[in-house]
Amino acid sequence: MRIRRFTEPIFESLIKICGYSSGFVVLLIIVFLFKEGISFFGSSPVEEGFTMYVHSNNPVKDLSAAQIKDVFDQKITNWEALGGTDQPIERFSLDELGEAFTEEQLGKDFEFLPKCIDSYMDSLPGSLAFFPSAQTDGKLKSAIPIKIDKITVGKFLADTEWFPTSRPAARMGVMPLLLGTLLVSFFAIIIALPLGLAASIYLAEIADERVRKFLKPVIELLAGIPSVVYGFFGLVVIVPFVQSAFDLPVGETALAGSIVLAIMALPTIITVSEDALRTTPRAMKEASLALGASQWQTIRKVVVPYASSGITAAAILGIGRAIGETMAALMVTGNSAIMPPTLLQPVRTIPATIAAELGEAPFGGLHFQALFALGCLLFIITLIINLMVERVSAKRIN
Repeated sequence: MRIRRFTEPIFESLIKICGYSSGFVVLLIIVFLFKEGISFFGSSPVEEGFTMYVHSNNPVKDLSAAQIKDVFDQKITNWEALGGTDQPIERFSLDELGEAFTEEQLGKDFEFLPKCIDSYMDSLPGSLAFFPSAQTDGKLKSAIPIKIDKITVGKFLADTEWFPTSRPAARMGVMPLLLGTLLVSFFAIIIALPLGLAASIYLAEIADERVRKFLKPVIELLAGIPSVVYGFFGLVVIVPFVQSAFDLPVGETALAGSIVLAIMALPTIITVSEDALRTTPRAMKEASLALGASQWQTIRKVVVPYASSGITAAAILGIGRAIGETMAALMVTGNSAIMPPTLLQPVRTIPATIAAELGEAPFGGLHFQALFALGCLLFIITLIINLMVERVSAKRIN
C-alpha cells in the first residue's frame, strides 16, 4: 500500500509530462510550418540577389511574373503587348553582355559592369536586363529597376502554372497541384466507398464468425503496408492496365493514382464502417425481421441508415488518407504539374510535389518557402477533414 501511494503520483506526473511534451512538440511543428510558409507571401518572384531593369525612357515600369516568363520564353516579343511602345524586346544578362564586351571592358571583378550595361541599353532602348543587385543597384544611369508584383495568397491559389525554378521570375501557382490532389482523392473515394461499404456490410451482417475473425485482421493488416509497396504494385499492375485499357502513351495518370489510393483507403473505410454497422441495436434488427422484412431489406432500411454517420466518417477519413498520401501518388500519377483536363492525363499532387522538390530546394530560398506554403495548405485541408469527422462523430453520439 505504501509503495502504491509512492509510485502512483510519480506515474501520474510522468503521464502528464508526456502529454504536455507531445502537445508542445505538435505546437512547435505547426508554428515552424506556418512561420516558413507565411514568410513566402509578400516575396518577389525574381531570383534572390537579382534585379530586372528597363531603359529609363521605357513607359513600362512594372511587370508580373507571368509576363516576365512569357518574355523569356519568347511568347511576348514586343513591348506593345505589355502596354509599351512598338519596339522589340531585347533580353540580356551577363551571358549576352560577355559576348558584346571584352573582359577588359567589363573589368577583372566586373567593376565596369554598370558602364557596359548603360552603353548596351543606350544602343537598345527596348532591352530588358537581368543582373545581380549588388553590382548594379544605384550604379546605372540609363536603366531603372522594374517593379514586379509580389506573391500574394490570391495569386498563389489562383495561378495555373507551377514553375518554382523558372528564371528570372518563378511561377508559384498552386491551382494545378490543388486540383490534381482533389481530383485523384475524389475519384479514389468514388471507387473505394462502394467496395468498402459492401465489404463492411458483409463482415458485419452476413459473414459467419469464423470468416469474420479471419478477414478482419487481414484487412487491418493492409493498413500497415508501407505506401511505397502500394506504389510498386501500382507501377507493375495498375499503370500497365490503365495504359493498355485506354490505349494511352503512358499509364501514369490521375486514374492510376485514384485506383491505387482507393486500394489504400479501403482498410480505413471497411474498418470504421464495419464498427459503425455493428453498433446497430439488435432489437431494431429483430423488430424489422419480425415485421416481415428480409435480411437485405433490414440492412438497407435499418442498419445502413442507423450507421450513416459512421459510414460518412469512414468516407471522410478515407479522403484524408488519399489527400495526404505521398509515395504512392508520386510513383503512379505522372508528376506533371499541369491543370488536369481528364482522369487519363498525368497530374501532380501537393504531397508528391513536396516530397519530390524539397531535397532540391535551397534552404531558406523562395522555392523552399513555397513548399512550406504548400505544406500549410495541405495542413488546412486535412484539418478541415478532421473537423468534419469530429462533427459527424458528435452527431452519431448524440
